[in-house]
Amino acid sequence: MYRIWLLFDPRRALTALAVFLFTLALLIHFILLSTPRFDWLAGASAMPMAQQNTSMPANK
Repeated sequence: MYRIWLLFDPRRALTALAVFLFTLALLIHFILLSTPRFDWLAGASAMPMAQQNTSMPANK
């Protein structure tokens, strides 16, 4: 395992990994925000009425 770090500079490799993971997280969150089902910023008002009725459990 140590031979891998002889090929790559650990600071550059870990920085590149952190930048990649942060970019991937932003991409996934923006994709979810663009869908009506997972848009947590607009709230339930953006959800169609048919989905609101089926997604909420009935109180008994």
